[in-house]
Amino acid sequence: MQSLAVILERPERVALQSLELNPVGASDVLVEIAWSGISSGTEKLLFNGQMPDFPGMGYPLVPGYESIGRIVDAGHDAKARIGEWVFVPGANCYDGALGLFGGTASRVALPSARALAIPEGLGESGVLCALAATALHAINSGTLPDLIVGHGVLGRLLARLTIALGGEAPTVWEINANRQNGAKGYPVVSPDDDQCRDYGSIYDASGDADLVDTLIGRLAKGGEITLTGFYKNRIGFNFAPAFMKEARFRVAAEWQAEDITQTIGLIETGALDLSGLITDRAPAERAEEAYPKAFSDPNCLKMVLDWSEVQ
Repeated sequence: MQSLAVILERPERVALQSLELNPVGASDVLVEIAWSGISSGTEKLLFNGQMPDFPGMGYPLVPGYESIGRIVDAGHDAKARIGEWVFVPGANCYDGALGLFGGTASRVALPSARALAIPEGLGESGVLCALAATALHAINSGTLPDLIVGHGVLGRLLARLTIALGGEAPTVWEINANRQNGAKGYPVVSPDDDQCRDYGSIYDASGDADLVDTLIGRLAKGGEITLTGFYKNRIGFNFAPAFMKEARFRVAAEWQAEDITQTIGLIETGALDLSGLITDRAPAERAEEAYPKAFSDPNCLKMVLDWSEVQ
């Protein structure tokens, strides 16, 4: 069976290509994809050729871990799932390309356990489930943030989740004036306009490895910095200021299945609002234009590919 997939042939070279799918195993499902999100974090590093050494890394590859669609076929052990609407966090099912992360294609095959049921009524916003669950996982593993660095999609989700979970509205830093808009119940300011030096919990969603010393200077004694971005450069800091602050550091890992479940619960109760986060859409056939725009246009928060015309 063939699938039309986005291929990163090499850094900064995107193409659409028909690939043969590996046979569907007894516990696998076949999903027809409706929408795929483009990550401005890890996928940007893949696109630019700046991705740190990562298991399965290489070119050509199929990117993507933010796809949603319907199960249209399944192996013997998963037949009962046919018809379900699911989130696809990636797939490694192609003959002729690596599946890192493998979700951006018209059809994908993956183990049934990795296809996570989500409400079909979420529509295209369902592609945000992984990023929202990543933000929630970071919060659940630590303390609620007082300061969030970066007002991209991840920073916005962190801020919205903090409020949804009953926390005080955090301050958000953003240096891009265009991205200071769109806040929902929390202040967004330039770091230069913020004089606070005693934040107890700082979440960095910028992906800028050079910010750590600045953040240490804004911590309260015994405060914690949580790294929630994906960093291409080695992270370091001056020891003496961190020593004086008795600073703590935490690295947020990827979401788990229970985080998706909790995220969907917050969405369905209205506690978590996903509106305004998807700013750009493109037919999948125009992926070669959509990828550069997703990574270079500061006004693009989240780009979504629509696969409806290529099933």
